[in-house]
Amino acid sequence: MHAPVVVLKDSTKRESGTKVHHANIRAAKAVAEVIRTTLGPRSMLKMLLDAAGGIVVTNDGNAILRELDLAHPAAKASGEMLHVAEDFIDKNFHPTVICRAYTKALEDAIAVIDKVAMTIDVKDRATMLGLVKSCIGTKFTSQFGDLIADLAIEATTIVGVDLGQGLREVDIKKYIKVEKVPGGQLEDSQVLKGVMFNKDVVAPGKMRRKILNPRVILLDSPLEYKKGENQTNAEIMKDEDWEVLLKMEEEYIQNLCGQILLHKPDVVITEKGLSDLACHYLSKAGVTAIRRVRKTDNNRIAKACGAVIVNRPDELQESDVGTGAGLFEVKKIGDEFFTFIVDCKDPKACTVLLRGASKDLLNEVERNLQDAMCVARNIIKNPKLVPGGGGTELTVSAALKQKSASIEGIEKWPYEAAALAFEAIPRTLAQNCGVNVIRTMTALRGKHANGENAWIGIDGNTGEIADMKEKKIWDSYSVKAQTFKTAIEAACMLLRIDDIVSGIKKQQAPGAQAPSKPTVEQADDADNEQMIPE
Repeated sequence: MHAPVVVLKDSTKRESGTKVHHANIRAAKAVAEVIRTTLGPRSMLKMLLDAAGGIVVTNDGNAILRELDLAHPAAKASGEMLHVAEDFIDKNFHPTVICRAYTKALEDAIAVIDKVAMTIDVKDRATMLGLVKSCIGTKFTSQFGDLIADLAIEATTIVGVDLGQGLREVDIKKYIKVEKVPGGQLEDSQVLKGVMFNKDVVAPGKMRRKILNPRVILLDSPLEYKKGENQTNAEIMKDEDWEVLLKMEEEYIQNLCGQILLHKPDVVITEKGLSDLACHYLSKAGVTAIRRVRKTDNNRIAKACGAVIVNRPDELQESDVGTGAGLFEVKKIGDEFFTFIVDCKDPKACTVLLRGASKDLLNEVERNLQDAMCVARNIIKNPKLVPGGGGTELTVSAALKQKSASIEGIEKWPYEAAALAFEAIPRTLAQNCGVNVIRTMTALRGKHANGENAWIGIDGNTGEIADMKEKKIWDSYSVKAQTFKTAIEAACMLLRIDDIVSGIKKQQAPGAQAPSKPTVEQADDADNEQMIPE
């Protein structure tokens, strides 16, 4: 007999074969269980405590996954698809066979949704409102009626840009700013036709805080004397020379301000500094100035009032001046001053002002609003709908079950299992409503088996079986298709893993000391520990 060859170091751990598959599946199932109860209008909230001691209370699955610090690499992937694959692994099916069947099921599932999907008119506000409401109706803010859905539709409609050929681009991250201001009521929240940012004017007593139809100039350069790049020493022999130097500085700033004032602005906003002298010249000319504005805010102001951000004052042209804003105003909300540039003619950026009692409430409202805006954006990009309330999944499941009869060979069984896995969504909805799951699911299967109406699903509030069209419970086509793809592709990826080698050290730089191993204190050591003198 040959002696065993040791390839891996002692510190590394290796698992292979079915052991790995089972570990991955267990991890994915554990996380799926956490998120399972957050589905539907009767969902439960999760409270997450982060390392810094902050609290997040939410039922937004995405936020939960983002906040969870998971130790297992496979845990965030799809739960149900892996759960049904476990039996086949036990029966020694090869993972590739299961993956092949899953991929086939995915193709057929997408074909089924394509058939069921119906196109809507994006310009019809009532339909859009119903749609966004049905997508965020499960969230905390649903108790405030149409408020969040209204804000989301308004914001996404404002920043939508036509790309031609019927396509619209909506950039939520860049051009929609959500400003959370504690205090007031949630009903006071609004979408501003323009922008607001947390800044006050440079000289509060001397500059106007309210201007109608302002001419706005945006700069990306400092309005102060230019300091030398490297240290400069100037030797002065005569008194007058010192005065000449000061005069030169003054004249430099006076020129800068002169170039700006040529265009008769009412408001000058710069991303950089603004010296006292420049402030004096500008306020003397009746111009309001704001300094050190964030780059992102400046971009939004430019989009809202039609100005162009200029890098050097001497390059200013009339076309760079923003005249689209109807009102410039600085208001005090709570303890802080906020600058509003609102009532813009055709703004391509906007700010959503959220008011609410506490910070935690505002954070949750912001997450819901983000969801609602993404839903609105997806529909504007791809205006197709599929039934919600588990209707889509049941239709897909029924179609796949029928199709599985025509599949030959060993792939038939995993294909059928994938068809069953789609039922996890309606089943979970029924569980969260507290109705009799087995009866409800049997009734639903019966209705979908003969394919009479693809829009039959579960009403998440009552747990009754209803027509989703009448109840106006819809899902966005692009989201559904993406969910199916992600679930199956993630499951296939995890099934293909058959070896896990852990404990591999990263290459260390020569001469660097190896980190010492942390020592674990035993219970007996705690008593004879030395006290540290204060």
